[in-house]
Amino acid sequence: MLAELAAANAAYAVIKESISNGGDILAAGAKLGEYFGLKSELSKRASAKGNGSEEFWALEKLRQQEEELKTLMIYQGRPGLWQDWLEFQARQRREREAEEVQYRANVARRREVIEAIMVGILVAVIGLSLIGVVLMAMIASRKM
Repeated sequence: MLAELAAANAAYAVIKESISNGGDILAAGAKLGEYFGLKSELSKRASAKGNGSEEFWALEKLRQQEEELKTLMIYQGRPGLWQDWLEFQARQRREREAEEVQYRANVARRREVIEAIMVGILVAVIGLSLIGVVLMAMIASRKM
């Protein structure tokens, strides 16, 4: 959890510096995606553990940083920068959700394939066992 917070703080510093130097949020590029990925991860953990957890307080710190970014973007950034930021966040959230849905679908598909293979192996083993029993019975009946 501390590693995620430290990485998010580093990404925040790059984003803040980018806005302060020219107002173009896209100059922060990869750090934006990193920041939102870490924020999303902390948010999931905070939801699971509840209020009062370290994750909750880390997420609260990120919310405060976003308020600072909002002020910077509105007063120091180019016109419309805050709106662009909100749209970027929404787009990132949709992409993360789509990736998660795709991941879950892939896991379900793999599980189905594994189950089908296991059923096939079971049928083959049972079939071969039956053939073995029949052959043993035929051999035993010939000897008598």
